[in-house]
Amino acid sequence: MWLCNTKGSSGFSSSSTAEEVTEGIDASGLTAIVTGASSGIGTETARVLALRGVHVTIAVRNMAAGQKVREAIVKEIPEAKIDVMELDLCSKASVRRFASEFNSLGHPLNILINNAGIMGAPFKLSQDNIELQFATNHLGHFLLTNLLLDTMKKTYYKSKKEGRIVNVSSDAHRYTYREGIRFDRISDEKGYSNFFAYCQSKLANLLHSYELARRFKEEGVEITANSVHPGVIISNVFHRRGCCIGLANKLDKFVFKTLQQGASTTCYAALHPQVKGISGAYFRNNNIAKASSKAMDADLASRLWEFSLNLVKQNGDDS
Repeated sequence: MWLCNTKGSSGFSSSSTAEEVTEGIDASGLTAIVTGASSGIGTETARVLALRGVHVTIAVRNMAAGQKVREAIVKEIPEAKIDVMELDLCSKASVRRFASEFNSLGHPLNILINNAGIMGAPFKLSQDNIELQFATNHLGHFLLTNLLLDTMKKTYYKSKKEGRIVNVSSDAHRYTYREGIRFDRISDEKGYSNFFAYCQSKLANLLHSYELARRFKEEGVEITANSVHPGVIISNVFHRRGCCIGLANKLDKFVFKTLQQGASTTCYAALHPQVKGISGAYFRNNNIAKASSKAMDADLASRLWEFSLNLVKQNGDDS
């Protein structure tokens, strides 16, 4: 990819790879969870974190695919520490089981990468009767994060190492429904647009990070929360959706990112010393970028938090 690959203030650009942005970083002793790591940039993110010494748990819906990823990483990096656990983000019950099992293991947790997602799905409700893209891309990660926060805080207080939460969002967050988040019609098929619904879920990712950052600052705990735009990955967008494959293949190396480039901003936000202390920010091409005005709306972020909390509550828990 050669378009717009000028290096930013970080010293990296859109063409930098995940290995390049983490070169020389010794992350031994750190632990991470990466959701959706059975394919695509999730796999590459897990591989590079493991390469830098992180003990990685890959949270996947398909356990067989997750085991294959683990085997491939360990074959390449024999010293890699990789665990595989089952997680279906469109099911609140599955998210609770995952968090309960992980917390019961007593493992520390320094880094949480909310990477998994779906794009452009036709209207469908999740197992909990919530529109599928919102349920998978935002709500599942919102609940997962809340259920793991105590473990992340305990890890910080014990290790005094900054915790980091990275939400994989998209520049598509700019093109959501006019009202931003359709609170009153989140699961209404009438007026549903698979494109706008995807953009809505990506806006929710940024608002989630923004509100987390505010709460961490207020609490005085050194955990950061940031969002990243990975870029357009040819295999994940066009090949999976079967759109314009011939044209996409011709433009691939000029416009679209490779998996190695697509995972770079996530790895940069998760590991690089330059990001220490930065929270509530939006990263693109391994540099801080400007998000939309809706993504920086404190009132909208607070409203989404309370809305999401009400959707995931079960018998008054998950505060």
